Amino acid sequence: MACPDGIRLATRVWSPQGEGPWPLLLMRQPYGRAIASTVTYAHPSWYASQGFLVVVQDVRGRGDSEGQFGGFAQEAADGAAAVRWCRSLEGGNGRVGCYGFSYQGLSQLLNSGAAAGPRGGLDDPLPDCLAPAMCGVDERLHWAGEGGAHWWSLGLGWGLQLAAEGCRRRGDRDGWRRIRRALESGTYLEEGLELLQHHDPGGMGLEWLQLDPSDPAGWRVHTPDDALLRRPLLLIGGWHDPHLNGVLDLFGRSLAAGGRPRLCIGAWSHLDWCGGLDRLQLAFFQHHLGGGDTRRVDAGPADPLRTSVPSPDWLATSDAGGGVRLQCPRSGIWSGEAGGEARGAAGWRLASDGLAAIRADEGRLMPSRPGGEEGKGGGWLTLVHDPWRPVPSRGGHLGPSPGLVERSDLDGRADVACFETEPQVCPLRLCGRPRLRLEAGADQPGFDLWACLSVVQADQRVLQLSTGVCRVLGDRAQALQPRELALQPLTVELAAGERLRLSLAGAAWPAIAVNPGDGSPPRGGSGPDHRIISIDLSLETARFWLEPLLPPQIGAN
Repeated sequence: MACPDGIRLATRVWSPQGEGPWPLLLMRQPYGRAIASTVTYAHPSWYASQGFLVVVQDVRGRGDSEGQFGGFAQEAADGAAAVRWCRSLEGGNGRVGCYGFSYQGLSQLLNSGAAAGPRGGLDDPLPDCLAPAMCGVDERLHWAGEGGAHWWSLGLGWGLQLAAEGCRRRGDRDGWRRIRRALESGTYLEEGLELLQHHDPGGMGLEWLQLDPSDPAGWRVHTPDDALLRRPLLLIGGWHDPHLNGVLDLFGRSLAAGGRPRLCIGAWSHLDWCGGLDRLQLAFFQHHLGGGDTRRVDAGPADPLRTSVPSPDWLATSDAGGGVRLQCPRSGIWSGEAGGEARGAAGWRLASDGLAAIRADEGRLMPSRPGGEEGKGGGWLTLVHDPWRPVPSRGGHLGPSPGLVERSDLDGRADVACFETEPQVCPLRLCGRPRLRLEAGADQPGFDLWACLSVVQADQRVLQLSTGVCRVLGDRAQALQPRELALQPLTVELAAGERLRLSLAGAAWPAIAVNPGDGSPPRGGSGPDHRIISIDLSLETARFWLEPLLPPQIGAN
């Protein structure tokens, strides 16, 4: 495909058998078009067998395409040109849908065509419908960091993957092998910045790691046109995916623009979709591009333990504010309920007599009732972070092995403070965005607080559900001040007899870099200059609660 500036983009087309014309599905990605995101999606030939032309394109400067790779900033113009080109492709009927996750998710939403005003027919640069998965528009908050901390292992790993592709295109075999060895051995966690500076000094990965994740200055926030956000959207997220907040933000943006998006959040990580959702996605494209008969789509084999995706019939409903389907990670059950508070509790207070780090069962998480007497919290606690043995990250949405994990051994450490509810008298459903506010300060000009929310099961196993971080640097770290942590959104059911546990630590290596404690930005694991950090926690006003998962006007569907 030739772009308006003459750059040619390598593109492959899969065609159905039989006579067309056919609707078309477009994916634009930076990893080599032969991969076609088959790490999470069915091969394009499967979609072609269902009656779609499928086009997979190497973005500018990647794979076999010409030009220099400039990251997301280049995709708006090229994306509009690609949609126009697809509308006139031989064998197509002029109808175009887009799909893809991660980079391929955002590339669908970056389209400069709307700026030229409304156009119709084959000259329309906007796709007729989109299915962006696991992406967001804010490069700081949805791609690179949270709580003032960079995504360390994820950010380095992805940046080095892009750098290795640059080495391949330049014929730098030694550079490619050096990056590959670092990723396979784990030494990239310490050497990654140097590798990026040497092999991809102008790349997006290094740029992000050099910016301050606590300050929006210098970061790009992309703004999809409202006309695009009003097109039919199937937004796909995972509870264990780092881009989930970006997907939720896109859902709100589409509603605000007057769209009626569909939102599907499964018990998935970035690369593990537990069997995929190709049948649901096919139903979405058939509904909007191929006549709307979703009954043609087989829902797939029944699973006695869980259903991998919602029923395709959901796509044909007419929910007033946009359709929502959420999967419980523990049971696998799908629900349309997206209520923003825990049933039976408006929040919890924290309490300890000072031994919550020494004894995992000493700290207390006490419910506050709406309009009633609040649980009496309070106390004082000191956590000591030793850089020689930093608390490791495990599972969650930021670590190398994401998902639900057992963490009773971590909670048994003396540098992890635990706060726990009484056993539930009746089942409790949690759905929302967990938040923690408490007063904290340290004896050094820099500290981290890492929070984990878990369920203590009847067999005493501790299942981690959600994590979050707050990083504080500079003089303000040494003052006892209110701090707030935002944990990964979640939905989960607790059974009677189970308990909710909140755990706090001063590190989570390698999900986030180890704080040196001298006020400088963390840049890797522990080193000889890292300081022991004592973190004081005042619990008198400490509160843990859930904010609504979705905009208030959505409620349940």
